[in-house]
Amino acid sequence: MTTDRGMLNIDALDAQAASGEIDTVIVAFTDHYGRLHGKRVDALFFVEQVADAGTHGCDYLLTVDMDMEPVAGYRYANWELGYGDFHMVPDMATLRTASWLPSSAIVLCDLVDDTTQELVSVAPRSILRKQIERLDGLGFSAKAASELEYYLYEESYREAAEKGFNDLTSVGWYSEDYHLMQGAREEFYNGAVRKHLGASGIPVENSKGETGRGQHEMNIRYAEILEMADRHTIMKLLMKDVADQLAVSATFMAKPEVDQAGSSCHIHLSLWKDGTNAFAGDQTIGEIQCSTEFTRFLGGWMNRVGDIMPLLAPTVNSYKRYQEASWAPTNIAWSYDNRTAGFRVVGSGPSLRIECRIPGADVNPYLAYAGALASGIDGIERGTEPPEMFNGDVYAVRDLPRVPQTLTSAIPAFADSDFIREAMGSDVQDHYAHFYSAEAAAYDAAVTDWERVRYFDRI
Repeated sequence: MTTDRGMLNIDALDAQAASGEIDTVIVAFTDHYGRLHGKRVDALFFVEQVADAGTHGCDYLLTVDMDMEPVAGYRYANWELGYGDFHMVPDMATLRTASWLPSSAIVLCDLVDDTTQELVSVAPRSILRKQIERLDGLGFSAKAASELEYYLYEESYREAAEKGFNDLTSVGWYSEDYHLMQGAREEFYNGAVRKHLGASGIPVENSKGETGRGQHEMNIRYAEILEMADRHTIMKLLMKDVADQLAVSATFMAKPEVDQAGSSCHIHLSLWKDGTNAFAGDQTIGEIQCSTEFTRFLGGWMNRVGDIMPLLAPTVNSYKRYQEASWAPTNIAWSYDNRTAGFRVVGSGPSLRIECRIPGADVNPYLAYAGALASGIDGIERGTEPPEMFNGDVYAVRDLPRVPQTLTSAIPAFADSDFIREAMGSDVQDHYAHFYSAEAAAYDAAVTDWERVRYFDRI
């Protein structure tokens, strides 16, 4: 076994499979939404065959909507092409104990085209890998962390569904931001999650109450950016499974309640070179001692928010979170240790990093991190400098660029962006523009409870 608690190598898995300690290996990958799909493989068969040869999955899984229905209009896979297979190739560096499930391990896969033997370009993990390779070409690596917020309800997922997800009972009944007494009432869940994360190769920093009723945040330790995206993805599956086991429900919707704060996924990011934080330097900006790479990466990221917005806010619900004085950003500005800014810079020296507060808890981490790297690389290559650092209440300012207010309004900038086409490829741009457009169109066609209450007998 490797030195990281919960991580496995093939020899350790072989021994535990032979002894019966592990009998199942979950072989998984993410779809556009960031959901894990895959197979449960017999552990001995995994050791003997799948670890080296991989397995296969249907390529329709990169064209489905939330209900697992294949959506027409994709060039990558469609009925005319027959919905064939892609090759699921285990990344053995991700193999770990699935502590929250009996006798199980889990491994994440890269998706490979059987004909070309190349990575499937439109798969989320492939998209992030491409940007990591571009960054490596500039001599840098990236480290990142996801701060993931969520709401916890007393109803099980089945009970919540039977109630139409209405009138649910939050586990907390008042604001619990840093509140230890209310946190203790929820420790039956959050404590179990922390324990299983640590035992599954995902080191934990802490959990804490957030401002909403029944809202909490789970913080795991930062890592190399691909590893962090993997940890984030496994963490969400783990947290949903644990909720299911405890007959409660946790949601990662960006805005599950009209009168409560939204749930964010603040992402922290820094560049590294030769074991040193490349953001630290001799340039002084207010309280910050930074490098040219820092200012240009920040400048590029801020400059391209409009282009990458659907990667940061991928659902219709994402945009309901952007409300003034709500802890979610409404304007694009940067500041030092200022939670009203979309880009909050924190730390110093080796801990200096950029915290982007735009993504919500519904984000696909592979796509969000890929968008951040592509934007920052663009800033470094073009010498893009950020605007002047903002001091004060960003919410109160009316002449700053604003975060888009709907998914529909955010899609055209992504779909028409020369930057996206050059940085990510036309196949990725077209594929995801279609995905986001289909998601928005599904919402536009839906009849909502709000409409019935407003119009049923009064119009």
